[in-house]
Amino acid sequence: MLNKPKYTLLKNTRYALSGLIEVIRNESSFKLQLMLFVVMNILAWSLPIAVIYSAVLSVSLFIPLLAELANSAVERVVDLVTLEYHELAKRAKDAGAALVFISLVMTGTIWVYTLFIAFSN
Repeated sequence: MLNKPKYTLLKNTRYALSGLIEVIRNESSFKLQLMLFVVMNILAWSLPIAVIYSAVLSVSLFIPLLAELANSAVERVVDLVTLEYHELAKRAKDAGAALVFISLVMTGTIWVYTLFIAFSN
């Protein structure tokens, strides 16, 4: 069995923040998602609706960010394996892109439904 390094909460936090910083620096899609996250959060908390509805809208904005992080991880692993075109590499990257797309559709649906309910009351 390999001698795995001991991980601590501090080390794991450093690794997580390092990964987040790397994605922010190098992924234009994530930067766009982050900008939309900020703008839409401001909108969510500025609307004349109950706090619970604003909270639902705000929390839903994390879904695309999480999907974009997962997609970035998939892309990096695929690029590590091969920089040449390969059908399986394309499928993996397409699946990551589909994850982001579905997350955006899901978030949009949450917003439409929540705002419909909030303004129907």
